Amino acid sequence: MSNQQNKKIGVGVVGASSANPGWAVFAHLPAIQNLPDYELRAVSTSRRDSADAAAKEYGVAGYDNYNDMINDPNVDLIVIATNVDTHYNIALATIEAGKMVFSEWPLGVTTGEAYELATRAKAKGVRTMVGMQARYSPAIQYAYDLIKEGYIGEVMSTTMNGTSLIWGPVTPRKFAYTYDVTKGATLLSSPTLHAIDGLNYVLGDFDDVAAKFAIRFQEAKVLEDESTVKVTAPTHLAVTGTLTGGALATVVYRGETSRDVDLRWEINGSKGQLVIIAENNGNIQNTPLKLFGGTGEQTSLSEMEVPSRYTDIVKDIPESPAKFGNVGYVYASFAKDLREGTTLTPDFAHAVKRHRLADAIAKANETGVTQKVDNSNPL
Repeated sequence: MSNQQNKKIGVGVVGASSANPGWAVFAHLPAIQNLPDYELRAVSTSRRDSADAAAKEYGVAGYDNYNDMINDPNVDLIVIATNVDTHYNIALATIEAGKMVFSEWPLGVTTGEAYELATRAKAKGVRTMVGMQARYSPAIQYAYDLIKEGYIGEVMSTTMNGTSLIWGPVTPRKFAYTYDVTKGATLLSSPTLHAIDGLNYVLGDFDDVAAKFAIRFQEAKVLEDESTVKVTAPTHLAVTGTLTGGALATVVYRGETSRDVDLRWEINGSKGQLVIIAENNGNIQNTPLKLFGGTGEQTSLSEMEVPSRYTDIVKDIPESPAKFGNVGYVYASFAKDLREGTTLTPDFAHAVKRHRLADAIAKANETGVTQKVDNSNPL
């Protein structure tokens, strides 16, 4: 773990308001506070009063300017859990200070922003991680191993159908910005790319993609005051393509929730089938998943209990979004990387690859032409 060999990693979290708690408080803080390699040292918010309140709540230093927290000598790792359009500036300042950085996904509003951050981090020798945590879901990890062991034989095709909670015709004020395609947090970039990253982890990257987007209503009503926001981001989308191993893949996402399960991911093989479902939340990266399987002469699916070896790594984290959201697994993986000198945790270079995939999907929609996907190492 280099200079962290004999001490905990001191963490500072941007966006950790206790007065208006969001993903930082619900998911990141429980992981940081309960995993043995980390210690919460500081929090940052956008106002002095909220910074003071958060500092008192969590018993750490509180800042109303993230640059001051970045320069805190007790902080080794900066966590960015804020709106997408703020990620670039915070991450760049952290990299220039030579501090490790964990950014939520998407890394930037554009692929250009993501690429610049990845190249600067490499030049400065800064370790990075990006919050693409769907792959760490115990059900997905178990499915990955089952497929590798031949449980379903050769993978022939896969279909995924999910919902996203938001991007419906009514929205809370705090999510209204996601209806603006220029803000970087869209149905494609957030829930769909999280889901596709999990799919690609298990089955391999897309070799080519075709896509179709739809905006099914032009305005969304804001829940708190019944004002409206213009909708320029897609509310429904479908992606089809061929994976590098030859399997056909289809991913369909839409806004709101389902009256049935909110996520169904079917993986079909030459001698068996696996199905992953989420009952109450189609955001694959932050919801409990169930795994079902059938192979050989079985004519129906049965639920498969995920062995404890896939969950023991975060056993000390309380039942919270940090556990169901798989954030704790990302932190645990990163700490292991630092200890063992590996680079297995998704980092900023990996984020650039996924941004490139999002660009290919968007171009396929715009042109109506199937696009080849650039899976090369961006650095």
